[in-house]
Amino acid sequence: MTPVIAVFGPTGIGKSAVVVELARMLEARGETPVAINCDAIQVYRGLELISGAVTAEDAGDIEHRLTAFVPVDEEFSAGKYAERAHAEIDGILDEGGTAILVGGTGLYLRAALCEIDFRPAVPEALRAQVEAELEGAGAAALHAGLPAEYREAIHPNDRKRIARTVELLRDGQVPARDHRGGGELWTARLRRPARLFGLVEDDDELMRRISVRVDRMVETGAGEEARRAEAAGASRTARAAIGFEEFINGDTERIKLLHRRYGRRQMTWMRRMDGVTVLERVGRGDRDVASDMLARIESGRAEMQA
Repeated sequence: MTPVIAVFGPTGIGKSAVVVELARMLEARGETPVAINCDAIQVYRGLELISGAVTAEDAGDIEHRLTAFVPVDEEFSAGKYAERAHAEIDGILDEGGTAILVGGTGLYLRAALCEIDFRPAVPEALRAQVEAELEGAGAAALHAGLPAEYREAIHPNDRKRIARTVELLRDGQVPARDHRGGGELWTARLRRPARLFGLVEDDDELMRRISVRVDRMVETGAGEEARRAEAAGASRTARAAIGFEEFINGDTERIKLLHRRYGRRQMTWMRRMDGVTVLERVGRGDRDVASDMLARIESGRAEMQA
């Protein structure tokens, strides 16, 4: 059985470009690779610039799935994503293809790789109430009202997790345990054989990459994109895009700061994952990194067949 390939790493490190190179190498060997998005914002149609989604020009002839398929005014969740991702992965492998997961949202990556018991949705009225409180009082206020065990595990700026935790508690549900509590999000049990790669970069260089990335977003119209999404009634989960409000207000430096913080959190996610092969990005081009991945993949396949 061909294992799933997963490529994870912080924002701005060039995951998509490496995956496109890897896919082309696999094609040259007679395989049929298909990239599957694991970014929570790239699922939205109309947020391609803000989310840094791979462009058609950059993707070339490499097929990418689960990108820009959710209307921007709809709520979307990791549970819904898991259903779609599992179906895509199973279909690709059953047809003899190679599934390559790529993205920076750790929860979505684990949702694609594992069988996770996601909590059911709460009533819409409760969700609307929490959303109104979040907008009115702010994330910090709701965070301060959480029980200590959840308050300590959730960053005070993580609006999405704060809102979800408040919703579940008020609905009488027990939020899923985090990694420190032994939550199954961090389980090593995978639903399909997989090879996981994590890209890392020198901190100064990563910060430079992020700055260039944000400048490019602004130059290509991310602010206009955010304003269009807002006018279209962007959902709470869509508005969770890093810098959504700041793009609307034109606060580029704040956007860069938020992306830098997020990049460092992503690095923390990666270090917690079991079975990740960490590859240094420092001073290496996309093709070089992809070649390194391919060599390790082929070595693993040889071991499986031995």
